[in-house]
Amino acid sequence: MEYTDAPTEPQPFSADMMQCPYCGTMLPSNAEACRNCDWTREATKPAEPKASDAMAILLSIIPGLGHIYKGHRIMGAIILLLITPTAIAFAILASIASAGWGILMLIPYWGAVMLHVWAIEDRVTPTPDEGEQY
Repeated sequence: MEYTDAPTEPQPFSADMMQCPYCGTMLPSNAEACRNCDWTREATKPAEPKASDAMAILLSIIPGLGHIYKGHRIMGAIILLLITPTAIAFAILASIASAGWGILMLIPYWGAVMLHVWAIEDRVTPTPDEGEQY
């Protein structure tokens, strides 16, 4: 007789049963853990795709890119192409009138864009083919 880990007889399969992804034991379909190994349903739950707030803030060094990264493409394009050049123009105008100190008006604007991109919800939609491809 040969030693094997395979079951000696085929296990019955039904719609209300599932196979443990670690050891192959048949479990009820709503089982939270396997009785033969250390598998838990929570451990194998796929992560929800979300944009990183830290990455969005870093991308906001160029105002608008963080918004585009989080899925707010129109708002990001408006900030990048319209609002930021206008803010820079007003800061340059103010710096001419104030011996260069007006350029500091850009710092609160920059901070506000970063704060906004941190606070908004993600619009990143999951793709049907998630995960690594080999």
